[in-house]
Amino acid sequence: MKPGWFAHPVLSVLLAATWLLLQQSLAPGNLITAAVLGLLLPRLLHGFLGAPTQVRSWPVALRLLWVVFYDIVVANLTVARIVLSRTSRPQPAWLTVPLDVQHPMAISLFASIITMTPGTVSCVVDERRRFILVHALDCSDADAMVADMKQRYEAPLKEILG
Repeated sequence: MKPGWFAHPVLSVLLAATWLLLQQSLAPGNLITAAVLGLLLPRLLHGFLGAPTQVRSWPVALRLLWVVFYDIVVANLTVARIVLSRTSRPQPAWLTVPLDVQHPMAISLFASIITMTPGTVSCVVDERRRFILVHALDCSDADAMVADMKQRYEAPLKEILG
């Protein structure tokens, strides 16, 4: 099946915006190049991208984006405090986070969000056994941390993507 020109509209917009941000100019040549990149690249890469994912709830997606940005800032400050403090005694831990989401994109985004948040790294995503293995820099209560990740990230992803 031949893809349409806007089979991946979000990717098209992101590519065009990224080009303009990298060029730091809204000159006509840059606008034309951004439009061409935004139109052609998703069309050329359609076979690798697969079918576009439908977002079921944009308000929830925007709220999740805000939560992730907030958590990244707070985690950066927390990790800085742990690393720079002489009295800090972090308690590293391995956490097994069971997966409730089924959508492959949701699983990938969940693992990515965990990795982007300083102090945690998703090390293994086991879709067959339905869990993500996470290493936490400092974890005094593993069950609470797992519940927090599932409530803050997985639940919205489940609502957004199914």
